[in-house]
Formats: sequence, structure tokens, C-alpha cells
Amino acid sequence: MKLQVTEETELMVFLLLKLTYHSRTNIKSLLRDGQIHVDGRIVTQHNYHLIGGQTIEISQKKSSKPAQRPTGIRILFEDAYLIIVEKEAGLLSIATDKGDELTAYRILSEHVKKQNPKNKIFIVHRLDRDTSGVMVFAKSEDIKNKLQSAWDPNTKERTYIALVEGKPNPPQGTIRSYLQESKATIVYSSKNPERGQLAITHYETLQSNNHFSLLKVELETGRKNQIRVHMQELGHSVVGDKKYGASQNPLHRLGLHAWVLGFTHPSTNSYLRYESKIPAKFLEVFGK
Repeated sequence: MKLQVTEETELMVFLLLKLTYHSRTNIKSLLRDGQIHVDGRIVTQHNYHLIGGQTIEISQKKSSKPAQRPTGIRILFEDAYLIIVEKEAGLLSIATDKGDELTAYRILSEHVKKQNPKNKIFIVHRLDRDTSGVMVFAKSEDIKNKLQSAWDPNTKERTYIALVEGKPNPPQGTIRSYLQESKATIVYSSKNPERGQLAITHYETLQSNNHFSLLKVELETGRKNQIRVHMQELGHSVVGDKKYGASQNPLHRLGLHAWVLGFTHPSTNSYLRYESKIPAKFLEVFGK
């Protein structure tokens, strides 16, 4: 059976509308067993984003090689233009010149090449190795350039969760400075506009105890190591961040998580917003 997509929608919504004789459970089984094809390739994500002109085919047989989900990352959204993922802490965004490590970029490159060997992936922004959370990749250089050229104005929500040392006073505020990177890859903060790029960080304390505070951090600009440097400047370094002044590491990782990302799709102009669950370790220091 072949079905034609006429408007932008999610795969599950489309299938429920068209396959009226199937229950949601039946459709989930079809997806799981690799029986749903979008433009000739197996798709197993129920929230896969469809656009007008695509063809959906329902196979009567289970796939002998159902599509495998990438490890190390979780795909939150995918369409013909981009992929939004949740990255685990400890995974590099993209390779360095120091070795052939597994990276989010490599995992997604392999993912799209399984669909078509000619497919490519393009990195739009990075998260530090030990920062977890939401990030976006483009499927073409054109989409990458469109996202990057209008990243600050089109990204309406860029919210992080930071576990920091001590208790900020005041409990909420804004840090504004100019950031510049040294040859030793350390980012410095200055109040001199001639010494770096403007960086603006808003923070709000969600909870705290005698040792740590959990902060909601919103970025108005997206500079390298911005949150880490601004938290050090505030006098409350991100836990585990020895590079920028931290003395404690109860998480055994960096206490930074990309919580919410919301931006305008560069092709469809729809608003995309994805949220990643706060890591349990961040809450355990408060006895939760």
C-alpha cells in the first residue's frame, strides 16, 4: 500500500489518519518491525517529520533488517532537512585531531548513510564532551548555513541546567561580558568591548543546599564555554569544571545539561521545541 503526503505532519499522526482500521498499538508494531517506508527507506520513529510530496509505503512483511537506533544519542526529531538529538555526557560532538573516537557526528553520519550512501551530516553547533542534552545537525550544507547565519535571532529558547558550587547571591540575575579565547584554549571574560565577543547569560536558582545550587541558565548569545566562564565569574563554578575553577565533582562529570532548544525551522518556518529530561544525578545531591 502506498500513501501520498500532502502536508506537513508527524508520521504517527498521518498513519492514524490514513490507517483507520489499525489501532495505535498496531501502528507502533508496524514501525517497530520495519514495515513503514518513507520515500523508499525504513523509518521506525513515530514522530518522524513528514513534508508534502513524500510517499509512505506499508509493507506486508516484517523487515529482516529493521532500522537500528544509534547508540550514544537519542533522536528526538528528524525530517528531510535536519536531525535533533539528545547527546549523552562523555560523547564528543565532533572528532578532534587527537584520535579516532566515537562522536555524535560519526554516529549520525553512519545513520544517514544507511538510508543512502550519498547522504551527509553537517554540525550546526557543539556541546562539550561532558555536557549532555539537546543539539541539532543539518542534512545539507545549505541548511547548516541557514541555521548558523541566523542562530541567535531564530533560536528563541536555549536553556541549560547547571549544577554549581555554593549558593549564588542574588539567586537570579544576568551576566554580561566579552569573551576571548587564548592560545591555550582557555576562554577569558572581560568588561572591555574591544577584548572579545559580547556574551549574555541569564540565570535563576531552582534549588540549593549548603553545598550546591541547581540553576536554570538561558543564553542570549552562544559563545564557546560561555556558561562555564560566566559561572566562574559569578563565583560559583559548574561542578566538575576544574578548568574554570571548580573544586568539587560529585557527579563525576560536568554539571551542565542542554535542557531546552527551540528555534525556527529554516525550511518550513515551523517552530521546533525539544526538551531533555534533567539528569537524575543532578537532583541526587539534593536528596531526590
